[in-house]
Amino acid sequence: MTALSGAEFRAGFAHHSTTLPYNIKIPRAQTILGVNRTVHTAEHLASAVFALGVPIQDVPRAQLFASTSPLPARYAVLHPFASAPEKQWPAERFLEVARYLTLWNVKPVFLAGPGDGAAPFRPYDMVQGSLREAKSVLSGAAVFIGNDSGPAHIAAAFGVPAVVFFSTSNPVIWGPWRTESETVIAPEGMQTVTVSRIIAALERLRVLEEAHA
Repeated sequence: MTALSGAEFRAGFAHHSTTLPYNIKIPRAQTILGVNRTVHTAEHLASAVFALGVPIQDVPRAQLFASTSPLPARYAVLHPFASAPEKQWPAERFLEVARYLTLWNVKPVFLAGPGDGAAPFRPYDMVQGSLREAKSVLSGAAVFIGNDSGPAHIAAAFGVPAVVFFSTSNPVIWGPWRTESETVIAPEGMQTVTVSRIIAALERLRVLEEAHA
């Protein structure tokens, strides 16, 4: 598509496997940013803009806009779904965290997409609708708890503290950007992550402390 576009300037990263369509070849992000480390995907994408002439600067949090959340109480959004089974923390453990949140006066609200099997989570409030509805609910949450997936990044864009589970993905590259967060890494499988580990992560984020006060 790039080759057939007819554009005068065709830019792309030089380390990609196919670079023939590009007449502007962008170095690696590490070279552009002057760092010797793994970079977050936000930095990677921003580095291309810097290479094309925008002054190098701190990469800010993404900006999203949403209508006011319809949920007035202090609540947590739990997202128990992901693009692949190996990326999903067990449903019964999400439910256990939800029961714990209730004890601390934090309302659990489960978030699901239109095609997700949400039946196990029906005892609690459920948002299963459009992206507009999901953004609205995520924007007002006290905390996000969920698998590595799109809603985790939407929550981060609203500055919502987050606890995010990672199994096959690298959180250094794909973790929440520019928001308080706890990344729970489980290279040996999501079954190895205990509920107590998540409660400890919530305590470090001071979510439960603020709710109790």
